[in-house]
Amino acid sequence: MEIIIGLVIGLLIGAAIAYFIFGGKAKEQNQVHQLEAEKLLADAKLKAEKIQSEAELKAEKTFAEYRDKQEAFKKQKIAESREKFARYKEEFKQEKAEELVELREKREALKEEQAAMKEERAGFKAELDEVLKAKEGFKKREEEIQTRKRELEEEIERTREKQTELESQHERFTVELERISNLSQTEARQRLLEDVRAKTENDALSLRRELLEEAKEDAAKDARKVVINTIQRMCAEMTIENTVSVFSLDNDNVKGQIIGREGRNIRAIEAATGAELVVDDTPETIVISSFDPIRREVARLSLKRLVSDGRIHPARIEEVVAKTRKELDQGIKEIGQKTVIELDINGLPADLVRMVGRMRYRSSYGQNLLKHSIETAHLCAVMAAEMGLSKKQVKLAKRAGLLHDIGKVADEDSELSHALYGMQLAEKLNEHAIVVNAIGAHHDEIEMTNIISPIVQACDAISGARPGARREILEGYINRIKELEDIAKKNEGVNSAFAMQAGRELRVMVEADKVSDQHADELSFKISQEIQETMQYPGQIKVMVIRETRSVAYAR
Repeated sequence: MEIIIGLVIGLLIGAAIAYFIFGGKAKEQNQVHQLEAEKLLADAKLKAEKIQSEAELKAEKTFAEYRDKQEAFKKQKIAESREKFARYKEEFKQEKAEELVELREKREALKEEQAAMKEERAGFKAELDEVLKAKEGFKKREEEIQTRKRELEEEIERTREKQTELESQHERFTVELERISNLSQTEARQRLLEDVRAKTENDALSLRRELLEEAKEDAAKDARKVVINTIQRMCAEMTIENTVSVFSLDNDNVKGQIIGREGRNIRAIEAATGAELVVDDTPETIVISSFDPIRREVARLSLKRLVSDGRIHPARIEEVVAKTRKELDQGIKEIGQKTVIELDINGLPADLVRMVGRMRYRSSYGQNLLKHSIETAHLCAVMAAEMGLSKKQVKLAKRAGLLHDIGKVADEDSELSHALYGMQLAEKLNEHAIVVNAIGAHHDEIEMTNIISPIVQACDAISGARPGARREILEGYINRIKELEDIAKKNEGVNSAFAMQAGRELRVMVEADKVSDQHADELSFKISQEIQETMQYPGQIKVMVIRETRSVAYAR
């Protein structure tokens, strides 16, 4: 820009000089003015060249400064990229370590499954040997039947010959009797029938009564035989579900990490899982207590992962518990799929498969619900086969036996009984009408419309009534714990509630933006009064309302 201005100034000066040269009056002065003009023009050119050189120097200086800044910026970005790469590399190593732990756990589980499959294979081989022996017996029996058949055919032929001879004699006797009695054959038959009818009416009534009594006795014997054969063909464990799990430690030093400073870690675990951790003087042992088996399993797996990782603090605890709960949900689906495959049940909807998996972590009067349902399914199939039903009916009986208690593991609570609610769920998921009726009728709450329903009812009673299968005390305890939590959850502003210390303590988590400190005091008093008025319990129950405020931000 300065070069252009210098050129313009030079041109203006040249024009002024030309004007003075051509505007003079004296011709003699032209040469003088021309020399002056040339001198001025030369000065202007020198000045313009000077301005141009200064501008070029300034431009080179500016360019050099820009290049230095660019190099510095480039070095800064390279350093930042190296820092990010190092951070990502460290995170990748941590994730790989976690994946290795998971792979070890899965490898152990696969080994256990292989051992179980070997045992099943040995059992199948024994059953196959029995079937082959039975087949040989059937062949011998068939040969005997064929021999007996030939003997009967010969006897029938001889009987026919005798019958022909008797008919000819009968004709001769009839003609002789008509001649002696002066009666025709029709009249004699009529009189004989009247005499026989009068004589046999009473005998027929007595015979009918005897036949009915014998039929009832035979039916009762056959029913007992079917039930006994069904029970004898089933073998099940006699176990009782507990409400505690024991977590083993390598050494007692880990207990301090789990408890944390002023107990913050153990409080965070209990708040996240809803289970109670009992850390006492027992060496290398922590007891996990909760009436809900799913909560206990989440707490146990989370503790296992935290201890193996070594990083135990509230933020890490919440992250691990969330991840463990997600993996447990996937495990529940796999348990349901495995159960359905083992029972050879086809076409079961995905929602019902997931509910079957949830049965693994539920109990009915102390009896594991999944084991009870599998046992009932096997019993239904065996009983249906013993009764001579078709293959399709046997499969429907097994299906109904597995699903008869799905109302106990539904995601939502209902005021209906578990039988009616399970019937509604099965009907909603387009289950077979026979299966739906069997689910709803296995406690006589609706009318039975097919032969499968009484089979399911009988097998459910057989599975639950055997010695050691159930325990009434545990069911009452679980109902009391659930009732405690439900009383707290129905209040406004309550986020979650957990019963601790075998039902002697109730911890209520409230939302900080909806419940103030004063309201928290009133809420604890209100819940305690409602428990006192509506429930029966030994000792006393401590109600603890916890109000916590969290502020979360992310640095990006």
